[in-house]
Amino acid sequence: MATIASAERSPEAFQILFDKDYFVGNGPASIAVGVWGDVARHARFSGAFDKPETEPRVMPNLTKLPTWADKELIHAVVETPRGSRCKLEFDTKLRAFTLAKPLLVGLTYPYDWGFIPSTKAEDGDSLDVLVIHDAATYPGLVLRCKPIGVLELVQITDGSEERNDRIFAVPERSPFEGDLQDVRRLPARAIEELEKFFEATDALEDKKLKFLGWRGPTHAVKSIKRLSL
Repeated sequence: MATIASAERSPEAFQILFDKDYFVGNGPASIAVGVWGDVARHARFSGAFDKPETEPRVMPNLTKLPTWADKELIHAVVETPRGSRCKLEFDTKLRAFTLAKPLLVGLTYPYDWGFIPSTKAEDGDSLDVLVIHDAATYPGLVLRCKPIGVLELVQITDGSEERNDRIFAVPERSPFEGDLQDVRRLPARAIEELEKFFEATDALEDKKLKFLGWRGPTHAVKSIKRLSL
């Protein structure tokens, strides 16, 4: 039976995030799950999903969490927190976060980078998302977010082109960014810097980006629904 510590909601409200399909373990275990402003920081399980002692404890498969938190908000899983000097990624086989690549000297992530679970983009991975806020987070945190736009782009590798769009979102109840309804309302300088950042993250690889344009929240929602599994 699960009990929730320091949470505003009942354990039943978090059943979907802690279903046995997403958790494998034995004995009491603690998982940190984040949802902006309305979060169960620690959930302890005692015996509900016990496995034989021979099976190791592993992290839930975060890529299989629900895409939608409700009719308007999505779940966004943080892989690389704001300020990180390297890119992290969730390895579905290891069920752990691994180093994807270091960034150029002096380059850091401006906002939280991660993915939208239960989606599959054109490149075969989960749909990328950049969460605009200034709170301190960590890999594996799950945020309830409002999609505010998408940067459509083509990634060129060894002459081969594939779409690799980036969704932009803001966390629910964000005290500073909550009024941002459309990513296109960011200052022109901020838009330019974001494009330069994405180019710089691939500067050490044989990749080039071709930006197709910025689209608003309606198009972002359509893209998410179209790529949901």
